[in-house]
Amino acid sequence: MKVLVTGSNGLLGSFLVNELTNYGHHVIATGKGSSRLQTNTAPGILVYRELDITDAIWVEEVICSTRPEVIIHAAALTQADYCETNMAECWDVNVTATRFIIEAARKVSAFLIYVSTDFIFDGKNGPYIETDPPAPVNYYGCSKMVAEKSVMESGLSWSIARTVLVYGNSPSVARSNIITWAAEKLQKGERIRVVSEQHRTPTFTGDLAKGIRMIAEKKAPGIFHLSGKDFMTPYDMAIATAEYLQLDKNLIEKVDAAVFSQPATRPLKTGFIIDKARKVLGYEPISFSEGLNQVLK
Repeated sequence: MKVLVTGSNGLLGSFLVNELTNYGHHVIATGKGSSRLQTNTAPGILVYRELDITDAIWVEEVICSTRPEVIIHAAALTQADYCETNMAECWDVNVTATRFIIEAARKVSAFLIYVSTDFIFDGKNGPYIETDPPAPVNYYGCSKMVAEKSVMESGLSWSIARTVLVYGNSPSVARSNIITWAAEKLQKGERIRVVSEQHRTPTFTGDLAKGIRMIAEKKAPGIFHLSGKDFMTPYDMAIATAEYLQLDKNLIEKVDAAVFSQPATRPLKTGFIIDKARKVLGYEPISFSEGLNQVLK
């Protein structure tokens, strides 16, 4: 199967490329700038194409010239605070660019998988199932909700893969996550303050890539919640990181989000119920402790 991946230089994108090629799929990896992928893929199974998804002509040229059977749209602006203070850029990347990809996908009759987020929910009634109504509390969540709607109304064969608080590491991606951030600070003996009232089902990047690969292979339509199975707070995650590395847990201070001056409101209690993905896809994520081992070993 020929699959085009947007955002392949990012954390999820790099895992997706490896997951898909490991299962023998031919991948067109796309991203801004030159490729940062580190892979031992056999020649011919992976091609990299530079792509700015906010350029409609560029999007059409890449998709129409490569004619993928499946498009996995993983590229996005995902930092909620940045989106809150850069709304025009957020809209361009998360909404308008998605519409460009939809238009190009129509021309080649591709199956479209759109990667979305728990931040489309308000956090009042989590954990959530796929049919719960969206009600975002920040601009990032709003942009992803609108993009989801564009996909649903596109007339394409489509799937939406929502996820929660993705963590992992890759030699080609420098961006940190709560585990790597906590580990770095604690190893230096620095005190950290970590939010304790926000609940999530943190997702190992490898599991998310596996779930999306399963959707692609089945061309499974509709919305799927793909996350971890452990219901935790960021504070819980930081404590688990300290325990795994045998570092001083007393350096971790439990706080409410109100102590941070963040432009974007965070939903308090999200997380996902993943029964549909288990039943339809055979999706089964690893535990958070296993994920810690994958990231920190």
